Formats: sequence, C-alpha cells, structure tokens
Amino acid sequence: MDNKKKINYNKEISEKEKLDQSINTITKDDISKATEILNKYKEGKANLEKRIIDNEQWFKMRHLESRKSESDEFASAWLFNSIANKHADAMDNYPRVNCLPREKSDKEAAGILTEILSVVFERNDFEKIYSDTWWYKLKAGTGVYGIFWNPKKQNGLGEIEIKQVNLLNVFWEPGVKNIQSSKNFFSVELTDNDLLVSMYPELNGKLGGSTVEISKYIYDDTVDTSHKSAVIDWYYKKLINGREVLHFCKFCNGEILYASENDAEYYEKGFYDHGQYPFVFDTLFVEEGTPCGFGYIDIMKDAQKQIDILNNALIKNAVMGTNKRYFINSSGAVNEEEFADWSNTFVHVNGSNLGDDSIREIKSNSIPEIYLGILNNKIDELKETSGNRDFSQGGVSSGVTAASAIAALQEAGSKLTRDMVKSGFRAFCELNRFAIELIREFYDEPRFFRIVMPNGSEEFISYDNSSLLYEKESDLFGVVLNGRKPIFDIKVSSEKSSPFTKISQNELALQLYNAGIFNKEYREQALLALNMMDFEGKSEVISRVSSL
Repeated sequence: MDNKKKINYNKEISEKEKLDQSINTITKDDISKATEILNKYKEGKANLEKRIIDNEQWFKMRHLESRKSESDEFASAWLFNSIANKHADAMDNYPRVNCLPREKSDKEAAGILTEILSVVFERNDFEKIYSDTWWYKLKAGTGVYGIFWNPKKQNGLGEIEIKQVNLLNVFWEPGVKNIQSSKNFFSVELTDNDLLVSMYPELNGKLGGSTVEISKYIYDDTVDTSHKSAVIDWYYKKLINGREVLHFCKFCNGEILYASENDAEYYEKGFYDHGQYPFVFDTLFVEEGTPCGFGYIDIMKDAQKQIDILNNALIKNAVMGTNKRYFINSSGAVNEEEFADWSNTFVHVNGSNLGDDSIREIKSNSIPEIYLGILNNKIDELKETSGNRDFSQGGVSSGVTAASAIAALQEAGSKLTRDMVKSGFRAFCELNRFAIELIREFYDEPRFFRIVMPNGSEEFISYDNSSLLYEKESDLFGVVLNGRKPIFDIKVSSEKSSPFTKISQNELALQLYNAGIFNKEYREQALLALNMMDFEGKSEVISRVSSL
C-alpha cells in the first residue's frame, strides 16, 4: 500500500472512530420538538378521529344509545348486512402476487421471488391481516398496513413483519395527499409499563402520565389504560450528502429508546435502504387533500337513520295496536286493578248501573300503507348505494340455474365490488414492493422455504438476496463499465374463491376441451381464438396449447 492510500485509509478509520464516539444527533430537545409536532398533527386529525369512532358505533348498531331519552328505540341491521357482504366480496377475491421481470435474464429470479413472497405473507398470517384491514377500510374508509424488518424473528435471523395498523394511532402532516410527502410520520402504541421497564430499564421510575393522548373507541367494557404508556415511533426524512434518507426514533415520555441517527451504522445510509415510511394506506373512496378516504358507513348512515326512524314508528304503532288502553270515568264504578288483571274472571263494579261512558277503549289508527312503501324504498336506497343488490348476495331469478349464468349475473351486478377490490390490490401491490426491498436489503444469509410446485409437489429451497443485489458489469481488465439492480413489476390477480366463479371456470374448461382447443391439429386456430378471449388463467392455457 503506497503512502497516499495509507493516509486516506487511516483518515477514513479515524473519522469512523470519531463518529462512533461522539455521534449524538438526536437529543431530548429534539424529542420535545417532535412531541410538539405530533400534537399538532393530532389536532389536524381530530375530525377524522371523531368520524372513525362514530362509524364504529354505527357498525356495532350502537348509534342510538347516545339518545338516552329515546332508549326504547331499536336499530336495524341493514347497514351491517351491506358491510358484511362487501367484506365477503373482498375475501372472495383474495389477492395473489406474480413478479414479472423487466429483463430476460431475471426471469428465473422473478419466478422464485413470486413463491418466496407468497411464503413470507403466509408466515405473517396475512389472510387474517387482510381480513381485519378490510373490515376497518369498509367502516372508516382507510385501512393501514405496516411492513417492517424484525431482527428477532426466526431465532435472530430476522424476517419481514406485516401488521394491520389502527388509523387512530398514526399521524402525518395535515394537508398532504401522500404520507410519503409528510415531513414526519408517527406511530403511537400504548404498552404496559411493566413490559416497558423489562425491555428498557432506563424507563424505571419515569413512567406515569403521558404527553400524548390516543383517541379511544367506545367500548362496552371498561378499559383501564392507567398502567400503560404511549410509545412513539417517529419516522422522518433528512438530506444527508445530497441524498434523502429515512430515519427512525423510538421514545417514551421524553426518553430516547433508540435513534438511527445516533447509530453509526445507520447515520448516513438511513434506517431502511428504500427510504420510505414503511406504511401503506389502502383507501376506499378517495378524498382530496388527505391520504385517507371515506367508507360505506359514511354514505349509508343517513339512509340507515331514516330506516330506523320509520321502522321504530311502525313497531310503536304495532305495539299500540296489540296493547289495548281504556278511558275510565273517574266517577265510574269499575275496579281498575281487577280490570287490568286479565287473570281475573270477574271485575267488580260499585253501584247498580254501569254506563256506556264509564269505560271506553282508546282507538289507535294504523299507519297508512304509503309509509311502509317509504320504508322499503329507503331499504332499497341503502342497498343501491352500497351496490348490495340481490344478485350480489346470491339471489337469482327463477329459471336461472347454470353456474356460468349465475356468475355472469353476479359479475354484472358487482361493478362497485370490482372497483373496491382493485383498490385493495393496489395496496397489496405496494406491500409486495416493500417486501422485495426488505428482502434485497436483509436476506444476506440463506434461509429455507417450502415451495408448492404447479403439479402439487413440495420442494425445499435455500434462498438469499444474491439475485436481487446490484450487479456490476466489467470488461476483461476488470474495469466497471456499468451496473444494474434487478427490478420487477408486480401483477396482482384474484384467487377467485367464490364457488360460482370456480364452477363457471370449470364449465369454461370443459367447453374449451369440447371445442377442440387442446387438439394438436388445431393449435394455430386455438391460439387465435384464445387471444381473443379474456378469462382467469388465460396465459397458462395459451402456454399449454403452444407446447402441444
């Protein structure tokens, strides 16, 4: 090593040692400022939080309980039924990922990565996370996913962790359309004090009371949070050496638990290489000026309110008609207690004369039929608003028995559902992009996966990030000419778990077979016909016909 190189090398070592010893970028003053920013973000989110809590009451059919003076009123379940059916539609279209290479040389890597992603999501029990997020999305208008790297998973090897995040517990800059445009992003979680002290002994004696309050739902049971403290995950972006990087800080009651800027390993490179807030917002109906949207409850609650008013009026009228009431003359001779008790065979009367005006039944008029029609119209309005018509719920016209015909009718009546599902697919696509980047950054050591092959057999493979890393291309003399990082496009399709859809697919397969599609002699004609068609699994059928 020549002297120049030696000097430069020693300089780099010296600066690194200096960095390791003196780096203290994030201080308690920074935490105090971050807390102030968080409280401002929370103030800007107050109306949204109120709406989310209110919508949860509507979903639980508890929205009438606040009207204490009218506690005898009852809520009907039309809104709940619509939400439940929409959730079922979403789960009937559970997503499936497919990685597509942008270059031919990455084709094999894309195929393996597709299987790896499926296993990663399965290990996170993503079907439950997907279901819970959809419930939240339908009610509040926005579901939130969090995707992180957990170094404690797999016995310290580390693994991707996916969570469903409560929208009440995350905060961003008011007025931004995309959370990635926010200067800061906060995630707050209430954690038991004893657990916090066991994990962070420096918090002993410093817990109790919180500088941040989290909005809470209205629970049926009493929920005591006095023994918990708010732990805040603070994400922010910063320019370092002309490059925007993501940093992360965890703190509680003003005490720093971890700060990536105070860690020499992450000071320059950032907490995650992808440089993005590790959260995905899944919006149902878009609102301008916010990353959140509104849900079905927001557009159905007025109709449900009117249904409840009319329904309760009809019930009260029916009760009045079945419970007879009477006018009794105060000077009359009727024994009222005996008269009200239907178990008495005899009712005593004082005096010898019981006049017609001594007792008279109170007549109640029945509600005109027109109001029953209005009620049914409001029910139809709610169904129409949510796209929850009879066909979408499984009802069919008489004489329609073929599975393909039933599926066709259901598909025609589910435009809103298809659009709704596509929004979920976009979020799922974004989650997979995050997962790929985490695999690229952290899968340094090989790990084993069980892969189910197309023929149903199982294969155990070892996988690491070597096929995803930046590739340098050199000439014969070792000079780096250029390089590239393998990039993949994400395509999301539906597993189509709906029974009618599956049966219609089976009928289509039988029709294609009977038409001679799989006859080698008609391969060219079959390919022309298939290219003009559109159905699930079309590319696979074309591939098999091409190989005949």
